[in-house]
Amino acid sequence: MKIALLSEKYTPDIGGLAISTERFARLLSSAGHMVRVIAPTSNLPPSEKRILTNNEVSVTRFGAHKRVDDTLVDWFELIVEEHHRNSFDVLHAYFLTQAGFVATYAGKYLNVPSVISIRGNDIERAAFDPAKFSHVMYALQNASAITTNTSELVNKAKAFFDREIILIPNAIDTEHFKQMPRNEELAKVIGLIEEGKKKEERLSAVGFAGELREKKGLKVLLSAYAQVNKKLPSALLIVGEVRAGEDKQFVDEFLVSNPDSRIIITGFVSPTDLPAYYCLMDVFVHASLRDGMPNALLEAMACEKPVIATPIGGMLDVVKDGENGIFVPVNDGDALANAINEILNNPELQSRLGKAARQSIINCFSQQKELAGNLDVYRKLGLNP
Repeated sequence: MKIALLSEKYTPDIGGLAISTERFARLLSSAGHMVRVIAPTSNLPPSEKRILTNNEVSVTRFGAHKRVDDTLVDWFELIVEEHHRNSFDVLHAYFLTQAGFVATYAGKYLNVPSVISIRGNDIERAAFDPAKFSHVMYALQNASAITTNTSELVNKAKAFFDREIILIPNAIDTEHFKQMPRNEELAKVIGLIEEGKKKEERLSAVGFAGELREKKGLKVLLSAYAQVNKKLPSALLIVGEVRAGEDKQFVDEFLVSNPDSRIIITGFVSPTDLPAYYCLMDVFVHASLRDGMPNALLEAMACEKPVIATPIGGMLDVVKDGENGIFVPVNDGDALANAINEILNNPELQSRLGKAARQSIINCFSQQKELAGNLDVYRKLGLNP
């Protein structure tokens, strides 16, 4: 079966959408299907295209225009051109707004079934953007099938247009993301162990992974960390980046006001190396104000980290409060600080939550389940994957 996979982001782009799209492309390819990823990029001049091979997946990147409508026209024409050269069996969009609209329109034009996967921001934010609303509604009404990765997004999509929305959660490679011995050399390099200090005197690490910004709970995380650090000297380990602009400025001002703080920002870390960083964390925190199903939360849980999260979005499908993680109210720095302190001061709780977290990922969020769910969608459309 030949599958056109459309996404607005793809590795090496940063973010959960890029990671999820690459994972899904590799899963389909490993099952014996021909996958052609078609995605815009700002790293090429407008309309210029480049064909690459990434983990046995064919990837076509084309230069985006300043005007979104010009980018969508190029996207549509690329799909039509490729289909006439070697016809697709299905067009699968991994995002509702731009990719979903193009896949649905091209699918109807070419008489090819289209599948839309809602990922989070595409419906939670695009719905309030008049420029994107018509694309959202067209895709919801006309796609051959629609999937999403959280129970909450199923309900939100049905509020726009009442039709079947198929739930297929994100997946994690639990052979890659798993507990491993702590890398003391890495801990020294990034600053978790200060020169002249013994390993036993290492700083406790409160961890976050991804692009830290206001939506991801930046302010409440810093507030909670400041409270924790006063009681127990610790580091805030941000595996990734802080978003440039106001968010970065907020962190800089926080450091000036809290000179005893130790905030370690690693910059981009390859997915290959991520498990070693997760295994430096004593607790993983994901205090988002709004979210879908964060890859980072699943990865940390697969690495047996005790997690603290807010009860929103896909985290409601993953975390069972007190069993495999801890929930704290949204935007409550005091509650978050108390939960972090509780875990840091209780090794038995750390171990129990971490082991239960990994087992939850193995049971419910395996790559085999994600692949099987999507292949079943294709079968329902009359395809033979």
